[in-house]
Amino acid sequence: MGSLSGSTAGASQTLKPPVAVPRHWQQLNILVVEDHSAYRLLLGWLLQKLGLGHELVADGFMGLVAFTSRPFDLVISDCQMPFMDGYSMVRAIRQHERDHGLKRVPIIALTANLQNDSPQRCLDAGMDAWLLKPLTLEQLQALLVRWLPGGDAGQPDRQDTLPCAVWPTRATLVATFGSDLIVDSLLESLLTEAWEDHRVLRHACATLNASLAAERLHRLVGSLVFLGSCDLEITATQLIKQVQTDGVAAHSRDLDVFQTRLCVCLEYLSSI
Repeated sequence: MGSLSGSTAGASQTLKPPVAVPRHWQQLNILVVEDHSAYRLLLGWLLQKLGLGHELVADGFMGLVAFTSRPFDLVISDCQMPFMDGYSMVRAIRQHERDHGLKRVPIIALTANLQNDSPQRCLDAGMDAWLLKPLTLEQLQALLVRWLPGGDAGQPDRQDTLPCAVWPTRATLVATFGSDLIVDSLLESLLTEAWEDHRVLRHACATLNASLAAERLHRLVGSLVFLGSCDLEITATQLIKQVQTDGVAAHSRDLDVFQTRLCVCLEYLSSI
């Protein structure tokens, strides 16, 4: 999720400006598990900028020891590490939580390659979301706002907030639309509209406005289909019918899950 040549990083910063850091973050602690020293330093610096307490360790075994030694509010872990990789560590952490009746702590996968570290593999291990290297302060902050206690969207109960396995890539979009310039322009326009539709959808859900919710879901279907994005358009189409028939309140949980998955998908698209 960085500013490599040909990416939409500039557009992403325009679409998702940094929010003010919540005061309660000063009381929170994050565990970072990363074997690459440069990335440990980078994450430590970014978390310090956000006013968050943190501990940095170099492999999964050290991460497990740290997690079982003192409480953390969130874990960010690389997937591929020596001694104990991120998947093994996360499975051990989830078992530790179950054995001791502890609250489930959000765990974010940190990866440079979504093909090797597939979303399904991350989900199966017990991870909740992902960060794609290289990352920026804005992208880290946006994810933390969602997953830290007291965050904007809360912490979903279901482990289905990772993106689906079928991803549009820059290469596939360029092959479809013809050039990087066209892809950048289309992404900027479509993402601007999709984030606004998401904002209005949240308002519609909060006010139980079924007609407005169905309208914004319909618009989002158009954006998602145009970009070839995951299977969310199928879910949105189903939700349109359900909301029109039963109202918003009857499907509030499914709408919350859809919106969380939508944000993950849009953030991915803003990074390619």
